[in-house]
Amino acid sequence: MKYIDEFNDPALARRLLEDIHATVTRPWTMMEVCGGQTHSIIRHGIDQLLPGAVELIHGPGCPVCVTPLEMIDKALEIASRPGVVFCSFGDMLRVPGSERDLFRVKGAGGDVRVVYSPLDALDIARRHPEKEVVFFGVGFETTAPANAMAVHEARRHGIRNFSVLISHVRVPPAIEAIMKAPHCRVQAFLAAGHVCSVMGTAEYPGLAERHKVPVVVTGFEPLDILEGVRRAVHQLERGEHRVENAYPRAVREAGNPAARRMLQEVFEVTDRAWRGIGVIPGSGWRLSRAFREYDAEHRFSVTELTARESEVCRSGEVLQGLIKPNECAAFGTTCTPRNPLGATMVSSEGACAAYHLYRRLDRPAGTTGGTTAGSTEREATSVG
Repeated sequence: MKYIDEFNDPALARRLLEDIHATVTRPWTMMEVCGGQTHSIIRHGIDQLLPGAVELIHGPGCPVCVTPLEMIDKALEIASRPGVVFCSFGDMLRVPGSERDLFRVKGAGGDVRVVYSPLDALDIARRHPEKEVVFFGVGFETTAPANAMAVHEARRHGIRNFSVLISHVRVPPAIEAIMKAPHCRVQAFLAAGHVCSVMGTAEYPGLAERHKVPVVVTGFEPLDILEGVRRAVHQLERGEHRVENAYPRAVREAGNPAARRMLQEVFEVTDRAWRGIGVIPGSGWRLSRAFREYDAEHRFSVTELTARESEVCRSGEVLQGLIKPNECAAFGTTCTPRNPLGATMVSSEGACAAYHLYRRLDRPAGTTGGTTAGSTEREATSVG
């Protein structure tokens, strides 16, 4: 297959669905880890086309959503200071902190700029040596190599007025934490293909073996996801728990060696807090000692800043797959994309945003907003 349209072919989708329906003999629950996959699932109604026995629940696959509140507040504090140019990808500007967001900082006179690459921020620092330029480095393993490259280039060229506020997280430790949670229902994972394109698949066999769960590396188009589900269902029905690569056009076992070398040189593994989940050991990166001078947290002395999460927003439960977005009492009422309570409603990859955008507004029958009653009513929709 060479063209995107071929990954949306309804005839091929029906064949995959027929195989899944013919294979399933008992209930199975699987989690997609990537927010991009979540949006594709909801947009195309894939969860509604699957057999009623197969439930897809949404994991912590949106990097904007899992960035902790205290890190957002640190960004706001730094961006508000005179002489600072604060650079970020656009999806971070409306993520609410304790009292405001980056748009409000910009509206109050802060020099907040949207960039498309950390190297754009580095170029601003090169052209404006009188300013302190900070890039907000958020993301999973996918965006980390470019951020590492920006720091590497800053040191190589002697650009001292550049720093990075790092909030990078790693997927395998999050999967480990989900499986160890007391109320975990996950029996298989659809792993994020873009993460594996960088890091490879070496960390997943151990996870699959320890927790007896199939892990299928999956892409983002409808047929990618259906093929991932199909392979996971076949493993579950046979009692297997292997790692399978259903995204070979982008993923190799070793990942991207050059990107991994850059990460190893610039970053070191650290414990990291995930919004709504808490601290997961070894789940993040920070700048290594050799590059610590480019760490914005230390440069601007905001390392001790703390914050308290909203008691109304239940995004933490959404991110852990404990509830669906429309099972939260605030969903679509006091929490909307225009007035979000949490990052899962703001981010372009957030599960709450996906449910609101594609009109999954009704609360599942039998829920009160406080408990999980399973998947939503399945309707006849079409892929393609």
